[in-house]
This record gives sequence, C-alpha cells and structure tokens, in this order.
Amino acid sequence: MSDDTRGPTDAARPLWHGRFAEGPAEALLAFTASLGFDRRLAPDDLAGSRAHVRMLGRVGLLGPGEVDAVLGALDTVEGELAADEFIFTPTDEDIHTAIERRVTELAGDAGAKLHTGRSRNDQVATALRRFVQREGRVLVDCVVGLQAVLVARAREGGTHVYLPGYTHLQRAQPVLLGHHLLAHFWALTRDVDRLEAALARADVSPLGAGALAGSSLPLDPDSTAADLGFAGRFDNSLDAVSDRDFVAELIFVCSLLMVHLSRIGEEIVLWTSDEFGFARLADQYATGSSMLPQKKNPDIAELARGKTGRVIGNLTGVLAMLKGLPLSYNRDLQEDKEPLFDTFDTTRLALLAITGMLATTEFRADAMRAAADSPTVAATDLAEWLVARGVPFREAHAVVGSLVRQAQERSVPLDELVMTDPRLGPDALGLLEPGQAVRRRTTPGGGGPEPFGPQLASAEAWLAPRIPAAPSEEPTVE
Repeated sequence: MSDDTRGPTDAARPLWHGRFAEGPAEALLAFTASLGFDRRLAPDDLAGSRAHVRMLGRVGLLGPGEVDAVLGALDTVEGELAADEFIFTPTDEDIHTAIERRVTELAGDAGAKLHTGRSRNDQVATALRRFVQREGRVLVDCVVGLQAVLVARAREGGTHVYLPGYTHLQRAQPVLLGHHLLAHFWALTRDVDRLEAALARADVSPLGAGALAGSSLPLDPDSTAADLGFAGRFDNSLDAVSDRDFVAELIFVCSLLMVHLSRIGEEIVLWTSDEFGFARLADQYATGSSMLPQKKNPDIAELARGKTGRVIGNLTGVLAMLKGLPLSYNRDLQEDKEPLFDTFDTTRLALLAITGMLATTEFRADAMRAAADSPTVAATDLAEWLVARGVPFREAHAVVGSLVRQAQERSVPLDELVMTDPRLGPDALGLLEPGQAVRRRTTPGGGGPEPFGPQLASAEAWLAPRIPAAPSEEPTVE
C-alpha cells in the first residue's frame, strides 16, 4: 500500500470534486450511477488503463517507476475483482471511477496520474468497443455452432426425408427436409456476415480523444490502439466520443438474427403439435404442464419468439436515445449499455438453447412423407406436365385447379379425376405416386434430391474454415 498523503477519504471523492463546493446529493448519485450494470466492463477498462499507462511512459509523462507502480496497482485491482474482494464505495459512479479510485489508493501520487490526458468519455467508449469485439466473436461462434447442427441434420436426412413446403401456411410443394433446414442455414450466414462487418466497423480505438478535442499533452493514440489490438484509431475526436453507431448496428444485427431464430421457433412449435406431428422434442429441451399431465411444451421455441420482441425493443430504445443528441458526449449515452448487454446475453442464450433443441429433435420422417405425398401437393407438376405438351401455363393451371376443386366438392380422390380427364389420363398418374413430386424439383438450388447434393457441399464448404463445434448428442430420424 502506498503512503498516499491524500488518504482513502479524498481518493474516494468524485473525480470532478474540485469544481464543487459541496458533495453530490444522494439522489444525484442514485440516479446517475451505472455501476450496477457496467461492472462487466472491468476487464476492458483494465486493459485500456494498462495501454494508456504504457503510452504515458513511452511519451515521458510517467517515469518508469510510476508506470510499474500503476501497472502493479491495476494487477491488484484485477485480482480483487476476480476474487470478489473489491470494496466499492458510495461515490463510485461506475466501474471506471471505481478502478481509478482504488488504483490511486494503492499507488498514491503515481496512481493519481492514471487519468493524465484521458477523459471518461474516451475511456468508456474504448472499453465498450473492446467489449463488443470480445462478446461479438462469442456470438459469431454461437451462430456457427447452430449452423453446424443444421448442416448435420440436413446431411442426416439426405435425399429420402421430405415434407410439404408451405406458403401462407398451406401445403404447396414437397421439399427435402435437408433443403428446408439449409434455408435457415443460409439466413444465418447473412447474420454472420453482418456481425463480422459490424465488428469490423467497431474496431476503432477512441483512446486519446479525451473529453472531445484531444489534448495538449504529447499523447500517442496510434500506439494505444495497437497495444489494445484495435485495427486503428479515431480520425475525429468529436466523433470518437459521441459515436454509438456500433451499438445500434450490433443491436440491429442481433435483432434480425433473433427474427431468424423466432422463425425457427415458430416452425418447431407447429411441427411438434399433434396437428402436424412432424417432430418430437427431446425431454431435456422441453417442459411440462403443472396441470395437464399429457403436455410436452416447446418453451425454447416459444421464448425465441417472445424474446425477439425484447431485442427489437432494445434497438428502438437506443435509436430513440441517439436521435436528438448534439456533438459530442452527452450523459444520455450511458443508456447504451443495458440494452447492448441485454441484447448480447439474450441472443447468446437463445442460440445455445435452439442449437441443443435442434440437435436432439426427433424428426418423424413417415409423418412428413405422408403429408408431402398428398396428391394435391403434386398439382403444379400436373400443370407443368401439360405445359411440356404444349398447353399454355394459364390454361394448364385452370385445368388442374378445376380438378382439385371438383375432388374437394365431390369428395372424389384426385387421381380418379386425373385418370378420366382427356387432357391428362393414365400417363399423368405417375406424377401422383409417393416421392415423385419431390424428385421432380430439379432447379439448381431447388428442393429436390438432384440439387441437394451441390447445396449441401456448398454449405459444408462455407462452414469448414469456421471450425464449428460438433453437436453433443446424436440426432435421430425415424
């Protein structure tokens, strides 16, 4: 412990106390404090402080002994935080002031120089950007893990498991189960692209911008940017401390990612219902009812839908907060952290839960095939059969549509009407045989067996360099 002549009482006073004759009111501290939620930025603030101290030493604003003393104090603070032994005081407005206050207690006069050439404005912005780099990569890895499961389940279904594809939630045309799963895979690739692009735009160090205009001291923001692993430093100090585009952008990317997870959730809710019967959830990824003994509820899927609204709300709140702010820093920007933290946490947990759910879901291939082999699902194939024989498509559409209507109104099997229709007849009956309609989906990128192989290979090629984690449990298909 340093022989700091100011003592712990003075060290615990707000950093800005010199301007004021009286201390802050309790109501002010209670309303403005952010320590309750920004404590998770501690690793990032410590890293930024170390880089700042080393830079101050390189430019001669701190002597070698002072650099060692402050770095040693930062190490002590890190240990106290890790061991949950750090004692916070009522005047610790946020994690940044708490760390600096403790460093000053430990390192004395050298610790009091930690804030040389630095403002909380660039300090907080630096820590937050470092946080998103760290946590953003975790999200990317989680998305890739989900994609790995989708590819594994698609590969497992192969060319023999198919189901109806839907438009307007009405049976439309049959597709392979693997094709359906890979549709979600490709949506998630766009989410990965957006996450990586947003992280690249956030990869800028604001440290050295100060409160808004830089400093008269010989600071070296390029060296601190390199020390912290940022791709570069700010170009404009006003923009550096006021920019929260990266927060809004990352919340938007997560919002769209959650929308994609919500769509997966909606399908699982439908597929696991008795009305569809296409899938069964593993016990460890379902819940029961406190009253109804027969129930097996898809809570993960439902909460993916519900929590998507919450993340979208976070985006709306941040945009509303940003829209009227003049340059440069305003305390409103304190409100960027809770929605960002909540968004990252919610998205990560949703990804992990849905990954486990899909890895262990039992797809009921027989039920899927039975629904997909309904004769009406081959209606388009009947119309295209006529087109191949010279009938204009609109006329062929009307012919087949009329047969479908008659079959429903007269309760007559469609194949009987096809057999007796002079424009179709026995030659067209083969189109209604089980599995025939899905095999006829031959367009590249389409839902049949022929284009499935190249699509699966393309998905695997995209996935391979990202080294996804393998599913922890064996999936099953009936």
